[in-house]
Amino acid sequence: MDSPLILTLAVAFTMALLLGSVCTVFAYELKFGPRARLRKRVKAIVDPGGSEAAAKRDKGAGAQRKMIQARLKELEDTQKKSKRRFEIRKKIQEAGLDMPVTHIYLISVVVGVIAAGIYILFKFGPLWATPLVAIPVGFFLPTYALGFIARRRQKKFTFHFADAIDVITRGIQSGLPTAECMRIIARESPEPVCTEFRLFTEGQRLGLTLDEALERATDRMPTPELKFFAIVLNINAQTGGNLAETLGNLSKVLRGRKQMADTIKTKSSEAKSTAMIIGALPFCIMAMLAVISPEYIVLLFTEDLGNTLLYVAGGLMGVGAYVMNAMTKLKM
Repeated sequence: MDSPLILTLAVAFTMALLLGSVCTVFAYELKFGPRARLRKRVKAIVDPGGSEAAAKRDKGAGAQRKMIQARLKELEDTQKKSKRRFEIRKKIQEAGLDMPVTHIYLISVVVGVIAAGIYILFKFGPLWATPLVAIPVGFFLPTYALGFIARRRQKKFTFHFADAIDVITRGIQSGLPTAECMRIIARESPEPVCTEFRLFTEGQRLGLTLDEALERATDRMPTPELKFFAIVLNINAQTGGNLAETLGNLSKVLRGRKQMADTIKTKSSEAKSTAMIIGALPFCIMAMLAVISPEYIVLLFTEDLGNTLLYVAGGLMGVGAYVMNAMTKLKM
């Protein structure tokens, strides 16, 4: 077969694989995505006793449930609008970093220049393809780093958030006002819970309404747990009710989620190990061939067809690593 035909087939196969992966991920998010999980958690908080218990509740509880669902939809619409804003600034805010956006741009330029220097120094390809490597690396690498810091911060917040809710619940039951309970959390809870509650209480002290302070808190920490907490406080401020009982139910749900996450992590460790081994096999075999028969491996770096096959193999490896990561990463 001719080289152009092999290249065309390789590119077509890569595009088909990428399209199939995108469709699979989209279908998964549509069925098990954040909106579906949020609705299930709202149902668990509002209706912890099941459908039979819900049938026995009075009309006030049904009205409160409708208000919570309406508030959840309103909060989702607000989050969708906020996604249209400047994404880099929002990612910096979620990561808890105190730096201007221009610093991120400067870091992106430096990373792109370093990537271009490495590409030219080691002669990975023709010079005209240098911008095709430097620009994506300089753009995506700092953005990925911000996302990684934000996700790690959100995990720490979620890990300690149930304890903070318990503090509020016990404080309300003992007669303390809700604002004083939040100030206690801001003083004594670990990071980043104490920082978020301190910003929340300071915002209210400076004149922000409860709705505005909660909206800013969910922008800084867009976790489903904090969104539920914001909904509960808003509904309670509008209609009243037993806030301690509702927060107690929320705390139970959060602790149940944590226990389920630990169980999933334990049971999926074998699949993750298998995925890591499968991903490392091509590189190990390539290193062995380079030691045993280097004349076979050199062709991949000296011939044009070999360079093309390396690029296609790298793309396929990236798609495979993404698919295996999506399969082994189970979300609740």
